[in-house]
Amino acid sequence: MAKGDKINFSTPSGFPEFLPSEKRLESHLLDIIRRVFESYGFTPIETPAVERLEVLQAKGNQGDNIIYGIDPILPPNRQAERDKSGETGSESRALKFDQTVPLAAYIARHLNELIFPFARYQTDVVFRGERSKDGRFRQFRQCDIDVVARRELSLLYDAQMPAIITEIFEAINIGDFLIRINNRKVLTGFFKSVGIAENQIKSCIGIVDTLEKIGENKVKQDLEKEEILEEQAQKIIEFIKIDGSVNDVLDKLKHLAQNLPETEQLSLGITELETVIAGVRNLGVAENRFCIDLSIARGLDYYTGTVYETTLLGHEALGSICSGGRYEELVGVFLGEKMPGVGISIGLTRLISRLLKAGILNTLAATPAQVMVVNMQEDLMPTYLKVSQRLRQAGINVITNFDKRPLGKQFQLADKQGIQFCVIIGSEEAAAQKSSLKDLKTGEQVEVLLENLAEEIKKRLT
Repeated sequence: MAKGDKINFSTPSGFPEFLPSEKRLESHLLDIIRRVFESYGFTPIETPAVERLEVLQAKGNQGDNIIYGIDPILPPNRQAERDKSGETGSESRALKFDQTVPLAAYIARHLNELIFPFARYQTDVVFRGERSKDGRFRQFRQCDIDVVARRELSLLYDAQMPAIITEIFEAINIGDFLIRINNRKVLTGFFKSVGIAENQIKSCIGIVDTLEKIGENKVKQDLEKEEILEEQAQKIIEFIKIDGSVNDVLDKLKHLAQNLPETEQLSLGITELETVIAGVRNLGVAENRFCIDLSIARGLDYYTGTVYETTLLGHEALGSICSGGRYEELVGVFLGEKMPGVGISIGLTRLISRLLKAGILNTLAATPAQVMVVNMQEDLMPTYLKVSQRLRQAGINVITNFDKRPLGKQFQLADKQGIQFCVIIGSEEAAAQKSSLKDLKTGEQVEVLLENLAEEIKKRLT
């Protein structure tokens, strides 16, 4: 760079940066999410941000979302150093675009060290090479849980997922939401029963998954482009539009299965769906929190059974705020054995961005401090430090103002940061072992003995 040239210090497109109030909101939501995850026995892990490209491309992920360019690790002027390490161009690496495929590789790497069923959560940052736009990022935090077993995994793990989603979103208090549940076997079984060829089912599922985005007519047109007969396309549209209460939909599905040929897979899907719904109810999830939606397909190749999408009612344009499902062969792709799993994912960065913009969530105060000990006179700084430490030891977050400035300016500084209380100690108060406690929300100011100060603040915190 030539001397005098200006450095472009703006953030790269699609890579978010948070103000303190925004980051504190993220931390608050992460605390809620972790608490709920751990209440169901999920344990935290972390996988590398960088994976081998062949790992990320497993199970049909052929690069649409992958950010490349991680290999070579060393710059060109140190290429010989890389060559000595034995790494070759065939060992290309890329940034992970989700947590599920890296989880499969993690289990393969640590198979003999883990206890199964293995229930883990991750709140890592992931990277996607997509066009950056409002609410879409190339780097974002994703909060995932998965349970993986060897050979068999109870469908009650599938039932737990809506219970966990419900607890999280009720704790966040984002308003009414609906967990839409389906089973991929129901879809694939129905497609087979109406004569859709095996090699067409994958594309049919992908098209059905776009219903909300493109509408019924466009879905029908896209199905016909895939050489699906008009009569078959119409039956698919009618099928995915089946609605009503959970019991109504199950009854309609059973009746339909009785009148269709080759319904073994469809019947299995209905049975699994019934089992999951019964488990959801037994876990105490309210009926208004979930439904069966036959249009939910989840386009990713690895889903094989239960699938979920969660919608914020009244804000459907935000899209799914939590999604996931069951897979049977994802881990087995690395190990050559059946290892079924089920999981859900919350794209937290995207979710926060959307909810802030919609006015559903608000940022928190810029600082976690609840109290400011103001600086009345420099010679009393030892007292201010001792009082500040005493409050911290009582579990109160405190900023001690080390800079002497007019009292009104210190109040303004505290108020601007969202600090509710100011502790005021002058020479008379110090001599009497007292302080004045000012509530910046109400304007009230009371005199409190220093020995009672922590208890008084805790009583008044709102």
